[in-house]
Amino acid sequence: MGWIIIGFAGQSMFFMRFLIQWIVSEKAKKSIIPTSFWYFSIVGSLILLTYAVHIKDPVFIVGQSMGSFIYLRNLYFIKKNKED
Repeated sequence: MGWIIIGFAGQSMFFMRFLIQWIVSEKAKKSIIPTSFWYFSIVGSLILLTYAVHIKDPVFIVGQSMGSFIYLRNLYFIKKNKED
């Protein structure tokens, strides 16, 4: 039961990123991806990766591993551009 809760926690993080992106875009009346989108993405991805390793699903493991790299890379670019 604990692992199901972990899986749902990861899915909740992924849902929150879309919800936040939608709210921010609606307020601005244009498509915007806030920094928090990437933080929710990486947290959700890492939680789901943990869950995928536990259930030993290689497809899920590879998918979440690749996503984590992309989300971290986007956060790196955001931080780098703020420093310039």
